[in-house]
Amino acid sequence: MGLVISYPRSGLSPGPILIARELYKAYFLGKTVYAVNNVDLTVMPGEFLVVLGPSGSGKSTLLSLLAGLDRPISGEVILDGHVLTSLNENQLADMRRRKVGYVFQFFNLVPHLTAYQNVSLPITLTGAPDWFVAQRAAELLDLVGLAGRRGHLPAQMSGGEQQRVAIARALANEPRIVFADEPTGNLDSRTGGQIRSLFRELNRDFGQTFVVVTHDERFAEAADRVLRLIDGRLSLVAGVEESRS
Repeated sequence: MGLVISYPRSGLSPGPILIARELYKAYFLGKTVYAVNNVDLTVMPGEFLVVLGPSGSGKSTLLSLLAGLDRPISGEVILDGHVLTSLNENQLADMRRRKVGYVFQFFNLVPHLTAYQNVSLPITLTGAPDWFVAQRAAELLDLVGLAGRRGHLPAQMSGGEQQRVAIARALANEPRIVFADEPTGNLDSRTGGQIRSLFRELNRDFGQTFVVVTHDERFAEAADRVLRLIDGRLSLVAGVEESRS
């Protein structure tokens, strides 16, 4: 299992893995509306951070800025020592491929590819040899409990299974941080509970860093720290003073 996540808690660096400073993102909808309004945020390696907020509060916009999928109108994002806001589009794409995993609410799997192919695609794009691609993709599908579904297309799987494939894909290139946008928002309560448990296990057992934005209050039970986003502004809900055992 050591191949799956290479950042155990005992080997984590003491400095932040993610820093956001004075982030602003606005849209003009007849008037200026700030989706992200003067956000400052620091995330430590191995942390499980949950940002709670209702629909329209700016959660998805904030996550896109933190992951380098979008650019703020002002402010900066520093990921693993790299200032994302200073990178061009090609550099950003390379950074995301090497450092970032992203889990979408609606899975975003390639419909004509099998579970195995969806997971192996980002590994293949790194130029890794075929034997490594096969080994890692198989191991990740086993990790998320889908070893027996590797040959199935997304349309042949349940929503929960598709989300598990999406999580395996997000872990494919050993990301320094995984961002998840409403990962249980399109699932029933039982399946959502299974996904929350899987995130918790990946964080606890492998020290994987997570930033999850969601309206699902039950995610707070797994978190080291819980923030609330209202009208683009962050506030602290709860935190844990010491790392979990």
